[in-house]
Amino acid sequence: TDLVLATIIPSNGARCGGIIFPIARSLAEAYDSRPGDSARRLGAFLMVLVYQCEVIVCAMFLTGQASNPLIAKFAEQVTGVSLTYARWALGALVPGALSFLLIPLLLYRLFPPEQRHTPKAAALAEAELKRLGPMSRQEKTMLAVFLIVASLWMTMSWHGLHYAVIALLGIALLLLGGVLTWEDVTSERSAWDVFLWYGGLVRMGGALGETDLTRRFAEAAAAVTAGWSWWGALLLLALVYFYAHYGFASITAHATAMYTPFLIVVLAAGAPAPLAVHALAYLSNLMAGLTHYGTTPAPIYFGAGYVAQTTWWRLGLIASWVNLAIWFGIGPAWWKMLGWWS
Repeated sequence: TDLVLATIIPSNGARCGGIIFPIARSLAEAYDSRPGDSARRLGAFLMVLVYQCEVIVCAMFLTGQASNPLIAKFAEQVTGVSLTYARWALGALVPGALSFLLIPLLLYRLFPPEQRHTPKAAALAEAELKRLGPMSRQEKTMLAVFLIVASLWMTMSWHGLHYAVIALLGIALLLLGGVLTWEDVTSERSAWDVFLWYGGLVRMGGALGETDLTRRFAEAAAAVTAGWSWWGALLLLALVYFYAHYGFASITAHATAMYTPFLIVVLAAGAPAPLAVHALAYLSNLMAGLTHYGTTPAPIYFGAGYVAQTTWWRLGLIASWVNLAIWFGIGPAWWKMLGWWS
Protein backbone atom coordinates (compact mmCIF):
# COMPACT_ATOMS: atom_id res chain seq x y z
CA THR A 1 0.00 0.00 0.00
CA ASP A 2 2.74 2.44 0.98
CA LEU A 3 4.67 1.68 -2.20
CA VAL A 4 1.66 2.64 -4.32
CA LEU A 5 0.82 5.72 -2.27
CA ALA A 6 4.42 6.94 -2.46
CA THR A 7 4.05 7.44 -6.21
CA ILE A 8 1.51 10.22 -5.62
CA ILE A 9 1.69 11.39 -1.97
CA PRO A 10 5.02 13.19 -1.36
CA SER A 11 4.92 13.00 2.43
CA ASN A 12 6.02 9.92 4.33
CA GLY A 13 4.56 11.37 7.52
CA ALA A 14 1.15 11.75 5.90
CA ARG A 15 1.19 8.27 4.39
CA CYS A 16 2.33 6.52 7.54
CA GLY A 17 0.60 8.56 10.22
CA GLY A 18 -2.71 8.76 8.39
CA ILE A 19 -2.92 5.44 6.59
CA ILE A 20 -0.27 2.76 7.15
CA PHE A 21 0.34 3.00 10.89
CA PRO A 22 -3.33 2.67 11.89
CA ILE A 23 -3.59 -0.46 9.75
CA ALA A 24 -0.45 -2.00 11.29
CA ARG A 25 -1.58 -1.21 14.84
CA SER A 26 -5.08 -2.56 14.20
CA LEU A 27 -3.66 -5.81 12.84
CA ALA A 28 -1.44 -6.22 15.91
CA GLU A 29 -4.34 -5.56 18.25
CA ALA A 30 -6.51 -8.04 16.34
CA TYR A 31 -4.09 -10.70 17.60
CA ASP A 32 -4.12 -9.20 21.11
CA SER A 33 -0.60 -7.84 20.71
CA ARG A 34 -0.15 -4.61 22.66
CA PRO A 35 2.75 -2.72 24.24
CA GLY A 36 4.12 -4.66 27.18
CA ASP A 37 4.16 -8.41 27.68
CA SER A 38 2.32 -9.21 24.45
CA ALA A 39 4.34 -6.84 22.23
CA ARG A 40 6.47 -9.61 20.71
CA ARG A 41 3.40 -11.59 19.69
CA LEU A 42 3.09 -9.53 16.51
CA GLY A 43 3.11 -5.76 17.08
CA ALA A 44 6.82 -5.28 17.74
CA PHE A 45 7.77 -7.07 14.54
CA LEU A 46 5.18 -5.15 12.52
CA MET A 47 6.36 -1.73 13.76
CA VAL A 48 10.00 -2.39 12.88
CA LEU A 49 9.19 -4.12 9.60
CA VAL A 50 6.79 -1.49 8.29
CA TYR A 51 9.14 1.35 9.25
CA GLN A 52 12.22 -0.19 7.62
CA CYS A 53 10.18 -0.84 4.46
CA GLU A 54 8.95 2.76 4.61
CA VAL A 55 12.55 3.96 4.47
CA ILE A 56 13.10 1.91 1.31
CA VAL A 57 9.91 3.34 -0.21
CA CYS A 58 11.18 6.86 0.50
CA ALA A 59 14.32 6.08 -1.50
CA MET A 60 12.47 4.63 -4.49
CA PHE A 61 10.51 7.64 -5.70
CA LEU A 62 11.04 11.35 -6.16
CA THR A 63 7.73 11.68 -4.30
CA GLY A 64 8.84 9.21 -1.60
CA GLN A 65 9.26 11.99 0.93
CA ALA A 66 9.14 15.76 0.97
CA SER A 67 12.85 16.58 0.65
CA ASN A 68 13.59 14.41 -2.41
CA PRO A 69 12.70 17.24 -4.83
CA LEU A 70 15.03 19.47 -2.81
CA ILE A 71 17.83 16.91 -3.19
CA ALA A 72 17.15 16.77 -6.93
CA LYS A 73 17.41 20.56 -7.07
CA PHE A 74 20.76 20.53 -5.24
CA ALA A 75 22.08 17.84 -7.59
CA GLU A 76 21.12 19.76 -10.72
CA GLN A 77 22.58 23.01 -9.39
CA VAL A 78 25.96 21.39 -8.67
CA THR A 79 26.31 18.89 -11.54
CA GLY A 80 23.62 19.55 -14.14
CA VAL A 81 22.32 15.99 -13.65
CA SER A 82 18.51 16.13 -13.71
CA LEU A 83 16.86 13.71 -11.29
CA THR A 84 13.44 13.51 -12.94
CA TYR A 85 10.59 11.40 -11.55
CA ALA A 86 11.23 8.64 -14.13
CA ARG A 87 15.01 8.66 -13.71
CA TRP A 88 14.79 8.50 -9.92
CA ALA A 89 12.36 5.56 -10.04
CA LEU A 90 14.31 3.69 -12.71
CA GLY A 91 17.57 4.00 -10.81
CA ALA A 92 15.92 2.67 -7.65
CA LEU A 93 14.09 -0.20 -9.37
CA VAL A 94 16.62 -3.02 -8.95
CA PRO A 95 18.24 -2.10 -5.60
CA GLY A 96 14.85 -1.17 -4.20
CA ALA A 97 13.35 -4.53 -5.18
CA LEU A 98 16.28 -6.35 -3.57
CA SER A 99 15.94 -4.35 -0.36
CA PHE A 100 12.22 -5.14 -0.27
CA LEU A 101 13.05 -8.83 -0.59
CA LEU A 102 15.95 -9.07 1.86
CA ILE A 103 15.12 -6.63 4.67
CA PRO A 104 11.86 -8.38 5.69
CA LEU A 105 13.66 -11.74 5.64
CA LEU A 106 16.47 -10.30 7.75
CA LEU A 107 14.09 -8.83 10.33
CA TYR A 108 12.06 -12.04 10.44
CA ARG A 109 15.21 -13.94 11.28
CA LEU A 110 16.59 -11.45 13.83
CA PHE A 111 13.31 -10.35 15.46
CA PRO A 112 10.65 -12.96 14.68
CA PRO A 113 7.07 -12.52 15.92
CA GLU A 114 5.62 -15.15 18.19
CA GLN A 115 2.52 -15.21 15.98
CA ARG A 116 4.11 -16.53 12.78
CA HIS A 117 0.91 -17.40 10.95
CA THR A 118 -2.05 -15.06 10.52
CA PRO A 119 -4.69 -17.16 8.75
CA LYS A 120 -7.43 -15.38 10.67
CA ALA A 121 -6.53 -11.92 9.34
CA ALA A 122 -8.99 -11.99 6.42
CA ALA A 123 -11.68 -13.70 8.48
CA LEU A 124 -11.24 -11.20 11.32
CA ALA A 125 -11.60 -8.30 8.91
CA GLU A 126 -14.74 -9.79 7.34
CA ALA A 127 -16.31 -10.53 10.71
CA GLU A 128 -15.53 -7.02 11.96
CA LEU A 129 -17.13 -5.47 8.89
CA LYS A 130 -20.28 -7.52 9.41
CA ARG A 131 -20.38 -6.53 13.06
CA LEU A 132 -20.06 -2.84 12.20
CA GLY A 133 -22.93 -2.97 9.74
CA PRO A 134 -23.67 -0.15 7.26
CA MET A 135 -21.49 2.97 7.34
CA SER A 136 -22.63 5.52 9.90
CA ARG A 137 -22.80 9.26 9.25
CA GLN A 138 -19.52 9.74 11.11
CA GLU A 139 -17.81 7.05 9.05
CA LYS A 140 -19.02 8.62 5.82
CA THR A 141 -17.72 11.98 7.03
CA MET A 142 -14.40 10.35 7.86
CA LEU A 143 -14.16 8.86 4.37
CA ALA A 144 -14.98 12.19 2.75
CA VAL A 145 -12.34 14.01 4.82
CA PHE A 146 -9.78 11.33 3.98
CA LEU A 147 -10.45 11.75 0.25
CA ILE A 148 -10.13 15.52 0.56
CA VAL A 149 -6.86 15.31 2.48
CA ALA A 150 -5.38 12.64 0.19
CA SER A 151 -6.35 14.69 -2.87
CA LEU A 152 -4.69 17.79 -1.43
CA TRP A 153 -1.53 15.80 -0.58
CA MET A 154 -1.39 14.47 -4.15
CA THR A 155 -1.68 17.96 -5.64
CA MET A 156 0.73 19.85 -3.39
CA SER A 157 2.79 20.97 -6.38
CA TRP A 158 -0.29 22.80 -7.70
CA HIS A 159 -1.63 24.60 -4.64
CA GLY A 160 1.55 24.91 -2.54
CA LEU A 161 -0.03 24.04 0.81
CA HIS A 162 2.34 22.33 3.25
CA TYR A 163 1.41 18.75 4.11
CA ALA A 164 1.17 19.64 7.81
CA VAL A 165 -1.33 22.42 7.04
CA ILE A 166 -3.40 19.91 5.06
CA ALA A 167 -3.31 17.45 7.96
CA LEU A 168 -4.46 20.15 10.39
CA LEU A 169 -7.26 21.03 7.98
CA GLY A 170 -8.34 17.38 8.06
CA ILE A 171 -8.37 17.40 11.87
CA ALA A 172 -10.43 20.60 11.86
CA LEU A 173 -12.98 19.06 9.48
CA LEU A 174 -13.22 15.95 11.67
CA LEU A 175 -13.85 18.13 14.72
CA LEU A 176 -16.48 20.20 12.92
CA GLY A 177 -18.13 17.04 11.57
CA GLY A 178 -18.36 15.48 15.01
CA VAL A 179 -16.11 12.55 14.13
CA LEU A 180 -13.59 13.64 16.76
CA THR A 181 -14.05 15.52 20.00
CA TRP A 182 -11.48 17.82 21.55
CA GLU A 183 -11.04 15.21 24.29
CA ASP A 184 -10.05 12.68 21.58
CA VAL A 185 -7.38 15.09 20.33
CA THR A 186 -5.92 15.94 23.73
CA SER A 187 -5.87 12.30 24.86
CA GLU A 188 -3.76 11.13 21.88
CA ARG A 189 -0.58 10.91 23.95
CA SER A 190 1.75 9.55 21.24
CA ALA A 191 0.89 12.41 18.88
CA TRP A 192 1.73 15.04 21.51
CA ASP A 193 4.96 13.17 22.29
CA VAL A 194 5.96 13.57 18.63
CA PHE A 195 5.19 17.30 18.69
CA LEU A 196 7.26 17.91 21.82
CA TRP A 197 10.46 15.89 21.52
CA TYR A 198 10.70 15.29 17.77
CA GLY A 199 10.10 18.95 16.95
CA GLY A 200 13.02 19.92 19.14
CA LEU A 201 15.32 17.44 17.45
CA VAL A 202 14.32 18.71 13.99
CA ARG A 203 15.10 22.27 15.02
CA MET A 204 18.47 21.20 16.40
CA GLY A 205 19.31 19.66 13.02
CA GLY A 206 18.22 22.83 11.24
CA ALA A 207 20.35 24.96 13.56
CA LEU A 208 23.34 22.74 12.83
CA GLY A 209 22.84 23.28 9.10
CA GLU A 210 22.81 27.06 9.60
CA THR A 211 26.31 26.99 11.06
CA ASP A 212 29.55 26.43 9.16
CA LEU A 213 30.10 23.15 10.96
CA THR A 214 28.80 20.81 8.27
CA ARG A 215 31.01 22.36 5.57
CA ARG A 216 34.05 21.99 7.81
CA PHE A 217 32.99 18.44 8.58
CA ALA A 218 32.92 17.64 4.85
CA GLU A 219 36.32 19.29 4.35
CA ALA A 220 37.81 17.28 7.22
CA ALA A 221 36.43 14.05 5.73
CA ALA A 222 37.87 15.05 2.33
CA ALA A 223 41.31 15.63 3.87
CA VAL A 224 41.34 12.04 5.09
CA THR A 225 40.77 10.70 1.55
CA ALA A 226 43.31 12.97 -0.17
CA GLY A 227 45.29 10.87 -2.67
CA TRP A 228 42.82 7.98 -2.62
CA SER A 229 41.18 6.52 -5.70
CA TRP A 230 37.78 8.06 -6.40
CA TRP A 231 36.08 4.76 -5.59
CA GLY A 232 37.68 4.63 -2.14
CA ALA A 233 36.94 8.30 -1.50
CA LEU A 234 33.32 7.91 -2.61
CA LEU A 235 32.80 4.87 -0.38
CA LEU A 236 34.27 6.44 2.76
CA LEU A 237 32.62 9.83 2.28
CA ALA A 238 29.25 8.17 1.56
CA LEU A 239 29.56 6.16 4.78
CA VAL A 240 30.40 9.29 6.76
CA TYR A 241 27.44 11.08 5.17
CA PHE A 242 25.15 8.13 5.93
CA TYR A 243 26.05 7.56 9.57
CA ALA A 244 26.13 11.28 10.33
CA HIS A 245 22.34 10.94 10.38
CA TYR A 246 22.59 9.85 14.00
CA GLY A 247 22.87 13.58 14.63
CA PHE A 248 19.75 14.54 12.65
CA ALA A 249 16.03 14.09 13.21
CA SER A 250 15.04 15.05 9.69
CA ILE A 251 16.06 13.99 6.20
CA THR A 252 15.41 17.54 5.04
CA ALA A 253 17.71 19.06 7.68
CA HIS A 254 20.45 16.52 6.91
CA ALA A 255 20.22 16.91 3.14
CA THR A 256 20.07 20.70 3.33
CA ALA A 257 23.12 20.85 5.56
CA MET A 258 25.30 18.11 4.04
CA TYR A 259 24.21 16.92 0.58
CA THR A 260 25.82 19.73 -1.42
CA PRO A 261 29.12 19.90 0.55
CA PHE A 262 29.63 16.13 0.36
CA LEU A 263 28.62 16.00 -3.31
CA ILE A 264 31.20 18.67 -4.13
CA VAL A 265 33.91 16.85 -2.18
CA VAL A 266 33.13 13.50 -3.84
CA LEU A 267 33.22 15.11 -7.29
CA ALA A 268 36.56 16.73 -6.46
CA ALA A 269 37.90 13.25 -5.69
CA GLY A 270 37.10 12.26 -9.28
CA ALA A 271 33.83 10.33 -8.88
CA PRO A 272 31.52 10.44 -11.96
CA ALA A 273 28.79 13.00 -11.35
CA PRO A 274 25.77 10.74 -12.14
CA LEU A 275 27.09 8.02 -9.84
CA ALA A 276 27.74 10.42 -6.96
CA VAL A 277 24.40 12.20 -7.41
CA HIS A 278 22.34 8.99 -7.36
CA ALA A 279 24.28 7.31 -4.57
CA LEU A 280 23.99 10.23 -2.16
CA ALA A 281 20.36 10.88 -3.12
CA TYR A 282 19.26 7.34 -2.31
CA LEU A 283 21.40 7.15 0.84
CA SER A 284 19.77 10.38 2.02
CA ASN A 285 16.58 8.36 2.50
CA LEU A 286 17.95 4.99 3.60
CA MET A 287 19.91 6.53 6.48
CA ALA A 288 16.62 7.39 8.21
CA GLY A 289 16.27 3.73 9.23
CA LEU A 290 19.07 4.07 11.80
CA THR A 291 17.15 5.63 14.68
CA HIS A 292 13.72 6.18 16.19
CA TYR A 293 13.84 9.83 15.13
CA GLY A 294 15.39 9.54 11.66
CA THR A 295 12.38 10.88 9.76
CA THR A 296 8.80 11.90 10.55
CA PRO A 297 7.21 8.39 10.70
CA ALA A 298 9.94 7.07 13.02
CA PRO A 299 8.54 8.52 16.27
CA ILE A 300 5.05 7.47 15.18
CA TYR A 301 5.99 3.78 14.98
CA PHE A 302 8.42 3.90 17.90
CA GLY A 303 5.97 5.92 19.98
CA ALA A 304 3.44 3.09 19.76
CA GLY A 305 5.48 1.53 22.57
CA TYR A 306 6.06 -1.94 21.13
CA VAL A 307 9.86 -1.81 20.73
CA ALA A 308 12.63 -0.75 23.12
CA GLN A 309 15.03 1.94 21.90
CA THR A 310 18.09 -0.31 22.07
CA THR A 311 16.36 -2.94 19.97
CA TRP A 312 15.19 -0.33 17.46
CA TRP A 313 18.73 1.04 17.06
CA ARG A 314 20.30 -2.42 16.84
CA LEU A 315 17.94 -3.58 14.10
CA GLY A 316 18.30 -0.26 12.29
CA LEU A 317 22.09 -0.59 12.28
CA ILE A 318 22.03 -4.16 10.95
CA ALA A 319 19.45 -3.25 8.30
CA SER A 320 21.70 -0.36 7.24
CA TRP A 321 24.55 -2.79 6.47
CA VAL A 322 22.30 -4.78 4.14
CA ASN A 323 20.92 -1.68 2.45
CA LEU A 324 24.41 -0.24 1.95
CA ALA A 325 25.62 -3.51 0.44
CA ILE A 326 22.69 -3.51 -1.99
CA TRP A 327 22.61 0.17 -2.97
CA PHE A 328 26.40 0.53 -3.10
CA GLY A 329 27.04 -2.90 -4.60
CA ILE A 330 24.20 -3.73 -6.97
CA GLY A 331 23.17 -0.09 -7.41
CA PRO A 332 26.26 1.21 -9.26
CA ALA A 333 26.28 -1.88 -11.48
CA TRP A 334 22.62 -1.26 -12.40
CA TRP A 335 23.25 2.42 -13.10
CA LYS A 336 26.20 1.47 -15.28
CA MET A 337 23.98 -0.92 -17.25
CA LEU A 338 21.63 2.02 -17.79
CA GLY A 339 24.55 3.97 -19.26
CA TRP A 340 24.52 6.63 -16.57
CA TRP A 341 28.24 6.41 -15.86
CA SER A 342 31.30 4.62 -17.20
